[in-house]
Amino acid sequence: MSTDRVKPRILIVDDDKIIVESLSEFLRLEDYEPTGAGNFAEAMAELEKRRYNLVISDINMPDSSGFELLRTIRQRFPDIVVVMITGYGTIESAVEAIKMGAYDYLTKPIIDDEIRLVIERALQQQSLIRENQSLREALDLRFGLGNIVGHDYKMLKIFDLIEAVADSRTTVLIQGESGTGKSLIARSIHHHSERRDKPFVEVSCGALPESLLESELFGHVRGAFTGAVADKEGKFKAADKGTIFLDEISSATPALQVKLLRVLQEKQFEPVGSNKTQKVDVRVILASNEDLMKAVQAGKFRQDLFYRINVVTLQLPPLRERLGDIPLLANHFLKHYRRELKKDVAGFTDACLQTLQRYGWPGNVRELENVVERAVVLTRRRHIDANDLPEHLLEQSGPPAPAEGIYRPTSLKKALEGPERQIIEQALRANNWNRQLTAQILEINRTTLYKKMKRYGLEEDPARQ
Repeated sequence: MSTDRVKPRILIVDDDKIIVESLSEFLRLEDYEPTGAGNFAEAMAELEKRRYNLVISDINMPDSSGFELLRTIRQRFPDIVVVMITGYGTIESAVEAIKMGAYDYLTKPIIDDEIRLVIERALQQQSLIRENQSLREALDLRFGLGNIVGHDYKMLKIFDLIEAVADSRTTVLIQGESGTGKSLIARSIHHHSERRDKPFVEVSCGALPESLLESELFGHVRGAFTGAVADKEGKFKAADKGTIFLDEISSATPALQVKLLRVLQEKQFEPVGSNKTQKVDVRVILASNEDLMKAVQAGKFRQDLFYRINVVTLQLPPLRERLGDIPLLANHFLKHYRRELKKDVAGFTDACLQTLQRYGWPGNVRELENVVERAVVLTRRRHIDANDLPEHLLEQSGPPAPAEGIYRPTSLKKALEGPERQIIEQALRANNWNRQLTAQILEINRTTLYKKMKRYGLEEDPARQ
C-alpha cells in the first residue's frame, strides 16, 4: 500500500511573474503543489477546475483587487483559506482583509520562515474547516428532517411544526409513547435552530434518583450534601446559549417542578447548597410518555408548570397508527444495518412486510429498529422473510392471509375482516378522516362506510380522542 501523502494544493495569485515563480519554487521544495495565476480571471478559472487548500493572493492586481477575489472565495469556496500579500502594507488594509475573512496578511518582501509558518498554520485552519463541514454533514444526515422517516399525515404535521418553532426560543413539549422518537425530534429542533452550533444537553429525568436529579440539573457547591467533595456545574449551566432536553419530565418531584418553573420564567436558579443566583440563556425542550394533562388532573403534576411548558406541543403518534410508514421505516433501518453489518440483504418479502404491519408494536419505532437489526444479523437469505422475525411477533401479529393452495378452516366473513379493516383505516388516514372523500375513493356510499367504521371501531381518529 502506498504511503505517499497528498500534497496540499496552493494557488498563488499575483500579476508579478517573478513573485509567482520564486514563491512556487519555494513551495515545491517545501513539498507543496503550487499553481500560479496572474489575475482574477485566471484565479477563478483554476478554482473552478481543481480543488485547492490555500490561496495566496496579492491585493493589487490590474483587473480586480485581491479583496474582490477574497470576497468571491469566501462566498463560493468557504473551505479554502486565503492569505493576502502586498507591497504597500497599511494597518487599515490588514484590518480590512481580516474582517473579510482572510486568515493572515503579509507584506513584501516575503520572508521564507514567515511564509512557511503562516502556510503551516493556515493549512491547519483549513483542515479544521473541512472537519467541521464533515461533522455538520453528518449531523444533517442524522438529525435532518429527511432522516425522520414518515409519510403519514400526522408525521407531516410534525415536520411542519419543527420547521415553524425551530428558530424561536419557545418552550416545546413532546408527548408520545416510549420509542416514538422524542429524543430524535428534540435534537432535530435544536439542529434546525440558530443554536445548532451551541450545546445540546439531554437529561433523562426518570433515570436519575430523586436525590440526585436536582444536583444534576442545577449543580451543587462543595459540602452541600454527603459526597459533595467539590463544586459541580449542572446541566442547565452546561447548556448555556444552547438547548436542554428534559426527557420523562413527568417523573420530576413537586419540589423540582417549582424550581423548573422558576428557571423557565426567570432564566435563573441557585445550585444546591448555594445562595448565589446563576443566570442562563437556554432553550428548553421537554418530553413525556405520560399524558401531562391527566397527570395534572390526578394531582401529580403542577398545573402552573404544565401551562408554562404547554406552549407548543408535538404529539408523536404510536407506530400502530402509522401502518403505511412501517415499510418505509423497515427499509430505512435495513439500509443502515446491512451497511454496518456488511450483510448482502436486498429487502423484505411481501409476507414479512404484511406481518410487520399486523403487529401492534408496543415498543414503537425503537422496537421495529431492533427487530430489523436482529433479522439482518440472523437471516441467511437475500430477502428477510417472516420466519426471520421473533416468535412473539409472529404469535401476536395474527394469522396471515391464506397462501395460494393452502386452506385453513375459517369463515369467509372472518377471514376478510382483517384486510377490510386495514384498507378502510389506511384510506381514512390518507384522507385525514374525511368520510365523504374516503367513501368516494373506496367506491362505496357514505352510509356503508359509516357502518363498517362502527363495526371495526374506527368512528374517530384515535389521535383526536
